[in-house]
Amino acid sequence: MKRSWFLAILSCLIALLVCAQVEGQGIPPYRGAFTDREVRHATPVFPPPVNTTFSDPDFGSSIVRVTDENTDLARSGSFFMSPEGPVNAWSADGRKFYLTREGGINFAFAFDPATFSFSSLPGASLQQGLRIPLRTGPTFSSRNPDLIYGTLPSAPLSIVAYRFSTGSILPLLDTKTCGTNPPLATNMTSDYIITASAGDNRVVISEGAKAFGAHMFVTVYDKRLGCRWYNTQTGQIGGRWGIVGHASIGDRYLIRHAAISGNGRYVKISVDHFGFYVWDIATLKVTACPSEGGPNCAGYGALGYSSYINAAGTIDEMNTIKRSLGNLAARYELVHPLELPHFWEMEKRFAWSNGRLNNNAPVCGATYSYDGDTVIARPYDGEIFCIETDGLQSTIWRFAHNRAAWDPKYYYSAPFVSISPDGRFLLFTSSWDNQLGPGRNGGPRTDVWIISLD
Repeated sequence: MKRSWFLAILSCLIALLVCAQVEGQGIPPYRGAFTDREVRHATPVFPPPVNTTFSDPDFGSSIVRVTDENTDLARSGSFFMSPEGPVNAWSADGRKFYLTREGGINFAFAFDPATFSFSSLPGASLQQGLRIPLRTGPTFSSRNPDLIYGTLPSAPLSIVAYRFSTGSILPLLDTKTCGTNPPLATNMTSDYIITASAGDNRVVISEGAKAFGAHMFVTVYDKRLGCRWYNTQTGQIGGRWGIVGHASIGDRYLIRHAAISGNGRYVKISVDHFGFYVWDIATLKVTACPSEGGPNCAGYGALGYSSYINAAGTIDEMNTIKRSLGNLAARYELVHPLELPHFWEMEKRFAWSNGRLNNNAPVCGATYSYDGDTVIARPYDGEIFCIETDGLQSTIWRFAHNRAAWDPKYYYSAPFVSISPDGRFLLFTSSWDNQLGPGRNGGPRTDVWIISLD
């Protein structure tokens, strides 16, 4: 009898420990999501009015349309898209988000998680977004819901913060004072994407050219220590803290994008037609991760606290890997087993800004045909999904069809995705099966939608 009681108590303790472990890793349960591997064809749905909640007919998830052709009355007929890449498109409290209009203009809205609805912020016209006076690609603070970091059109080499409550610009750093070699000139610009570490302790941009994709400096601003920089054309690394010298790697290259990890230790440096590099910021260590060969560093990916997730580009379209930024060779597959027979048709876009706070949060994303084919042949085709990343299991949660008809001539037509800090809501871009009409530029119109992952 005593043994039975002991075993029962032991079982309960083990169960509590397992639950605590899972909860500690921050895995949202997504209890209402499908986790099967059945092929689910998309039921035709006419695009509903803005701010009207409806259910995806094939998965049951709640969706609300955020924009339409009249969202910006000053430029009717424009397309809208969710921010792409590693930026935080949601405020720290999840009650504001921003999206981008044709022409690179950013608009912010208020969001109510309880009612799954959005509204205009103070200072904006009724049912209109609040225009953020920053260049494309700003990032919300991960601590202060009132702040968003970026650069100004008139000062692309200066890092600033915009405060929503006062509508004011707060200067943080003029990077021309960072002592780069050679010095930054006033006729240079920076990349439009800016990122910050968890806690906002460090901010990073790439800069030093007159055109996008040709920058030579990664500039890191530590709010306590000051500037640190890496010249990718000379290999020189300098600044007011960390080791000074030349990068451990002899490669010389130009920068497409640069983004800082959540822990503030690493910068991922994207390079056209190559893959990427990882710089261990306080050191001279720079590691290459080429797209060709064994590292499998091709495709779109997502940067987390100390890890990177990307589509491997090998074996199967759903093969997704997670690797340590400190050891790029240490990687493992998140999706297993892979479907048979193996197949290639879908590209993936990922959202993992919440992974910059919690390295084991699920990574979410959207699949789309890279040749514009809308035929659904396999599970996950044209879907919105999340993948477990903690290594305990290989769960894929399925939420909806994204209905994004990719047109290779129009980059913005991809289903870009951005996730809220708590992992409950996802912004995504979609032309809704090309039912939104043509845009001002003659291409397909796209709008932004929010899906509830609860």
